[in-house]
Amino acid sequence: MATAERLTPPPAFLPVRRAEVTAPTPTTGRAMTGMLAVFAEFERKILRERGRAGIAQARKEGRPLGRPRTASLKADHVLRLKAERVSHSEIARRLGIGRTSVRRSLAAG
Repeated sequence: MATAERLTPPPAFLPVRRAEVTAPTPTTGRAMTGMLAVFAEFERKILRERGRAGIAQARKEGRPLGRPRTASLKADHVLRLKAERVSHSEIARRLGIGRTSVRRSLAAG
């Protein structure tokens, strides 16, 4: 009997957002972990559905989606400043855009 007790793993311990779940047996621990996994998956799917519904509603209402355009609207300023021999870093500082955006605007035209 002592050998069987030594081979039995200790109770499962699973920290979940500051709540501790302790199961008296490995089977119970597996069951509890499985249930938590099912609820986590359920929650992820609900969040995904809500996100898609929000995007669909925004499209239906004709609202613009995604990140707002900033650098591409300033491409003519970038070209003008570059013609004045201003550095990429200084152009970015003056226009409030990134240096990569400056390079991208110059490469495009």
